[in-house]
Amino acid sequence: MANLKDIRDRIVSVKNTRKITEAMRLVAAAKVRRAQEQVLRSRPFADRLARVLENIQSRIRFELADAPLLKTREVNRITLVAVTGDRGLCGGYNSNIIKRTEQRYSELQGKGFKPDLVLIGRKAISYFQNRSSIYEIRSTFAELEQVPTAVDAESITNEVLAKFLSQDTDRVEIIYTKFINLVSCNPVVQTLLPLDPQGIASEEDEIFRLTTKDSRLTIEKDRGPANDQPALPSDIVFEQSPEQLLNALLPLYLQNQLLRALQESAASELASRMTAMNNASDNAKELAKTLTLDYNKARQAAITQEILEVVGGSCA
Repeated sequence: MANLKDIRDRIVSVKNTRKITEAMRLVAAAKVRRAQEQVLRSRPFADRLARVLENIQSRIRFELADAPLLKTREVNRITLVAVTGDRGLCGGYNSNIIKRTEQRYSELQGKGFKPDLVLIGRKAISYFQNRSSIYEIRSTFAELEQVPTAVDAESITNEVLAKFLSQDTDRVEIIYTKFINLVSCNPVVQTLLPLDPQGIASEEDEIFRLTTKDSRLTIEKDRGPANDQPALPSDIVFEQSPEQLLNALLPLYLQNQLLRALQESAASELASRMTAMNNASDNAKELAKTLTLDYNKARQAAITQEILEVVGGSCA
């Protein structure tokens, strides 16, 4: 039977660990709320931008416009933008993105393309830099805000935009984690460049809400609100030509798309951390119960042994 002091010390250690994991879960929950507010605050700009692009599209056909960001060309080199976190303790969030990136990189190589990587987050940077002989790394970004801002998206946008316009790369794909619900986050691959403005303000956009149900935190998913920005008048007159406006607005559209991917990833990371810490707290609680039971059994055995020794001594 284990020593009583060792079991008691382990029970104290498990309970202290549970306090830490519970605190980390609550911190992640608070940050999820911040991520939700950030998404809602950035949506009006995206909606207004969608209206302007829709109006320009009514004047010209995008496929015929002289806009470099819309031009498709023969693809030789492809840049993969992989979005992970700077921290761990979030379940399989980081490892899933890394595996998906490795898979996509191998797929492109197998098809004869020349892929390279733009890495966001210390977890991806550390992993792929340790394998730099296998993977070509173009640039890295770390220490972004926990809830991404337009400034974070701008620095990354400038990097991929410069490479695409200089024809240093022919296509840019982003690999990030799409937020589905509290326990499900799906790594997806999305083409960033060349742009396809038809997909802006998609009806499939979703808004997540952190709520309390039966005294437990949970996330409810709902369809995003429709674009309530008023349509621009059909007879509006632009001072610049539609092509000039398009070339000015498309970088903003690219930045907005990238920002939304970063926000989705941040929400997924925080939700994964909430789930991981919640599971750790539950496991610590169960382990403490098991250890308490073992402690009581060991204590009862020790007491029984002492009684037997007393009885045996008196009989002698």
